[in-house]
Amino acid sequence: YYSINNNNNNSNNNNNSSSSSSNKITVDDIVEECKSFFFAGKQTTSNLLTWTTVLLAMHPHWQELAREEVLRVCGSRDIPSKDDISKLKMLSMIVNESLRLYPPAIATIRRAKYDVELGGCKVPRGTELLVPILAVHHDQAIWGNDANEFNPVRFADGVSRAAKHPVAFIPFGLGMRTCVGQNLAVLQAKLVLTILLQRFSFRLAPSYQHAPTVLMLLYPQYGAPIIFRHLSKTDPTGPTHQNQGS
Repeated sequence: YYSINNNNNNSNNNNNSSSSSSNKITVDDIVEECKSFFFAGKQTTSNLLTWTTVLLAMHPHWQELAREEVLRVCGSRDIPSKDDISKLKMLSMIVNESLRLYPPAIATIRRAKYDVELGGCKVPRGTELLVPILAVHHDQAIWGNDANEFNPVRFADGVSRAAKHPVAFIPFGLGMRTCVGQNLAVLQAKLVLTILLQRFSFRLAPSYQHAPTVLMLLYPQYGAPIIFRHLSKTDPTGPTHQNQGS
């Protein structure tokens, strides 16, 4: 646990031992952590929304299934509540599959705290290990022959049963260092997607080129031009069908 130490009182605590001060975090530190929490989560959540929208535009059948669920649970115009979002199983499956195929962060680094042995390989304390999230998520030995295909059904029984290994799905890391903003990011993404599905159908623009590229995060190299069409109030499924081939 950390104790909060206001900077205004720091001048009176110069005689504190190093062991005591190491357990304290200043108000400025807390402010910086809050900045990191929101700034680091902005672009990654944006990327998650981009890739999920692209995938739904590529797969209109799944877009329609997601919309039917959203309209059934949330209605056509109401802003969904947190409780509503938690009931959207189909949308959760789609978001998870998007995170599997196009994780915003393609890798993470961990440092060994102790001497350990992994798969017969000795890892000395202090060694930094690169965890290739993108490679793990596309490993056919773990996910099956369709590892490179969009198939949200694989998450129908939950994350731990989606692959042959229970912790093969790691878009936010794992363990004590799991992304602190995971729940917020997923909630934000689901909320935005729900509102979009309530109000719009969408398809890829003819100019779209599928070219995932890495620039710190995983981006569509040429952007994601998507054509949105407002849904009819009387027939919310109509515009989606009309868009096919248009």
